[in-house]
Amino acid sequence: SSEMVTISAGKRDIAAGAQVLFRELPGGLGSIAYVPRGPVVDWGDTTLCTELFTAVRQRAARRRAIFLKVEPDMPDTTPLRDALAVRGFRPSPQTVQPPRTIVIDLDDEAAILARMNQGTRRKIRLAERGGISVREGSATDLDSFDALMRVTGERDGFGVHSAAYYRMAFDLFHPRHATLLMASHEGRDLAGLMVFAHGRQAWYLYGASSNDERNLMPTFALQWAAIRWAKARGCAGYDLWGIPDEDEAALEAGFRERHGGLWGVYGFKRGFGGRIVRAVGAWDQVYNPLLY
Repeated sequence: SSEMVTISAGKRDIAAGAQVLFRELPGGLGSIAYVPRGPVVDWGDTTLCTELFTAVRQRAARRRAIFLKVEPDMPDTTPLRDALAVRGFRPSPQTVQPPRTIVIDLDDEAAILARMNQGTRRKIRLAERGGISVREGSATDLDSFDALMRVTGERDGFGVHSAAYYRMAFDLFHPRHATLLMASHEGRDLAGLMVFAHGRQAWYLYGASSNDERNLMPTFALQWAAIRWAKARGCAGYDLWGIPDEDEAALEAGFRERHGGLWGVYGFKRGFGGRIVRAVGAWDQVYNPLLY
C-alpha cells in the first residue's frame, strides 16, 4: 500500500513531496516504509526537510514502520550525503533500485550513433538487413510480451513480474508516458521492451527476448527504436536502468568474465555510448532500533 505526503508553500504551490510505500512484515512486527527515487525536496532547505520528514514519520507511525528507506534520484555528492546524515539517515547496502546506470544523451541521431561502439552499430544494421521489424504494440501484444518475459527470466536467472503487473503498467502509462515496442521476424515476435518517459527523461524498464533467432539481433533494433521514440518525444536523456555498482575501471576490467546479476547486461548496455551515472543510493532512517 502507499500514501502521498506533500508539503505546500503558500496556498497552492507544492514545495516537497514523497510517495511512501509500506510493506507489512510477518508476525505483526509492523512494516517497512520506502520512498522510491525520492523524496522530491530541496535538501538544503532545513525547514522544508524537517516538515516533510516529520509528516512522513507521522504517517509511518500509523503503520508501525520500523524504518524509512529512501533512494533519492540525485547524484552521489558529499553535500547530499551530509544532508542525509544530518537528518538521521544512514547509508544502507540493501538497495531496491540500482544506484548506478548508463544514460544516453539524446542529441542529433548521427551523434548518438557515433558514440556507440562499432559492434553495436553493426548489430543495429544487421537487424535491419535481416528483416527485423519493430512496431509499437497495443494491449493485444501483452500476452506475447509476457511469454517472452518468462523465457528471459528462466534463461537469465532473474525474477519477473506477473502478467497482470505488466498489463497494469501498460494500462496506467500508455500512451501518455510509455509504449510497448515489439521486434518480430516473418510475423514471429522475438523480443519486446517497455519504455517510459516523463518530462525530459526516458527510462528502459522491462525487456525480454526469445531464445530463437538471436543472431538477428532483435534487441539491438528495439533499443534503437526506443532511443528514437524518446528523442521524438523531446526527451534529453534515455536511462538504460541499471548496471553493476562498480566504478568504470572495475566495470571495464570485469564485464567479460562476470555474468551474474547486472553484469550480464552491462556488456550489452555499454555499447550504446552513454555516460555512467551514480545516484546517492539507499539510506535508512531508523524508527525502531531493536527491530531494525
